[in-house]
Amino acid sequence: MGTDVIYAHLRTYRRGLFYILLLLSFNNCTQSDSTPVTAQQRSIQHKALPPSTFDTILYRKKLLQLANSDKTGRWPVASAIPAEGAVLPFNRVVAFYGNFYSKHMGILGEFSTGIMLEKLKLQVEEWEQADTSMPVIAAIHYIAVTAQSNAGDGYYRARMPEKEISKAIALGDSVKGLVFLDIQPGLSTLQQELPRLEKYLQLPNVHLGIDAEYSMKTGRPPGSSIGSFDADDINYASEWLQTLVKKNKLPSKILVVHRFTAPMLTNYTQITTRPEVQIVINMDGFGNVALKKSTYHHFIFKQPVQFAGFKVFYKNDAVNGNPVMQPNEILRLTPVPVYIQYQ
Repeated sequence: MGTDVIYAHLRTYRRGLFYILLLLSFNNCTQSDSTPVTAQQRSIQHKALPPSTFDTILYRKKLLQLANSDKTGRWPVASAIPAEGAVLPFNRVVAFYGNFYSKHMGILGEFSTGIMLEKLKLQVEEWEQADTSMPVIAAIHYIAVTAQSNAGDGYYRARMPEKEISKAIALGDSVKGLVFLDIQPGLSTLQQELPRLEKYLQLPNVHLGIDAEYSMKTGRPPGSSIGSFDADDINYASEWLQTLVKKNKLPSKILVVHRFTAPMLTNYTQITTRPEVQIVINMDGFGNVALKKSTYHHFIFKQPVQFAGFKVFYKNDAVNGNPVMQPNEILRLTPVPVYIQYQ
């Protein structure tokens, strides 16, 4: 028997054992009492944030719910149990995506601040009504490093100024929610871009997104082909965030990784999960409902990492009169996504 076959059997056994332990724990245990949040957590406390004492039973219950009765053994995924202060899987994050300089990169830049925030509020309320079992947290997902068609300094990316990043953080605070700073590397790397965002990511409610589509390892300009990340890239970002969390005694961070093709994320089985970082693979493709479901099935369901995300394009999904997927329809996906992004 080849080593690849042995490895596949070991992964299947491990996931099966993990699933059995979840069932036993959920059926035989009662939920533990929680203790008050720490002063640091209180600074960003939201009605949906979990208690400061990590509730393992609630965690296992949530994983089973999100697996949506999967019978293949893929979900729930055997992964690191989150550290205290983890947002996922106890809550669903509903994020508005974009860049303030562009009306074409997402809803953040398409409308005035007041109108955008009102739309975000209404979208959050839709999710609260669609799934009353899971609290919803609003989020601002801001592209802090944008891929460019012009080389600029040679890296085909533009770094947003401090005033724009601070604006995104202020908007997140205004809705008592989260902020994601997104990196489209171009010909740059995560190693070059992450340290520049460190002072923002030290804030307890600021998290990270990384976009494989614009990670151009071939040296070609962004937009000329679809880029990629390897497990090594994800592990670097995750370990970097883990170090930041430990060093600054922060609540756990969320790492959102955008994906809609197979080559965009290579060697996914080698991605390491960590208690301090919750990894979301976000289905980032647009199109009609059948195409979006197929993409989700092949690159999220069939290639599990930890948590699932799903992106809705208000305009691109609706081309040719196609219906835009609504919360009730998204909730029927397997696994159920915990992170929903609107562009």
